[in-house]
Amino acid sequence: MWLITPIGFFSVVQKPADVAAGTLTVRARVRADLEALRAHHLPGLGEVVESHTNDYRFRAVAPKKEVANAMAAMVNGLDYSNFKDRVAQTQGTHRSDLYHDVWDVLYRLQTEPKKFERRPTPSARRP
Repeated sequence: MWLITPIGFFSVVQKPADVAAGTLTVRARVRADLEALRAHHLPGLGEVVESHTNDYRFRAVAPKKEVANAMAAMVNGLDYSNFKDRVAQTQGTHRSDLYHDVWDVLYRLQTEPKKFERRPTPSARRP
């Protein structure tokens, strides 16, 4: 799951090791995003590990319930009417501009709906 928030961009996944541990892996492109997440919403986020070979350079693990609570806290604390403006306030205009580029790419889902319509996956098809 991708989360693009006023404090950072995250990819939250459940790696095989997370299943038994009841954790989720929270990945980021920028270390400061994970540190902001820990400081503002997820104090139980583990040590940030840096990798020069993985797609996401930074990652940390947290209990699944705590990640869910952090997401709820972000929703409950939402108090802005324009996301990109809030990002500009919290992370600066360069990050806001980058997020606008993401917005612009995803806008194509609305302007070109036939091109991106949902198709059943092979496992979802009936015999």
